[in-house]
Amino acid sequence: MDITEINEKTNFNTWEDEKINELKKGIFVNTLGNFLFENDSIRLWDLSLLPKERIPFGRRKSNYSLTCMTNGLAISRKSNGEIDLIRLKKGDTPIWLYEENEIICDFENIGETLLKFIVIEHKPAAFGIKSNL
Repeated sequence: MDITEINEKTNFNTWEDEKINELKKGIFVNTLGNFLFENDSIRLWDLSLLPKERIPFGRRKSNYSLTCMTNGLAISRKSNGEIDLIRLKKGDTPIWLYEENEIICDFENIGETLLKFIVIEHKPAAFGIKSNL
């Protein structure tokens, strides 16, 4: 996976009005695709996005790991104005550590093929013990 920042933090000049208004409304999704499984430690999601399909802005507070099942191209907009271009390769297994730094972001398939992931949401540990990711 290769991530390239294509828009700097605090710069909303290139943003579509629709996305800015979505952020201003403050209604955020908390799903990451199709829910598959949950126990005390994790939630497991199956995420598939067709070309031009998008997950709306969501508040991310947990740590996440995923496995890319396909190659593809995506963008992610963050509430601070930053936009990242993400090149994905089948077999990539990135980890995002948000437990200490909550983030609000979206995720959009801008490629021409289906994007498919298995996502593991690592629940914050009980009693303040941090994840060992």
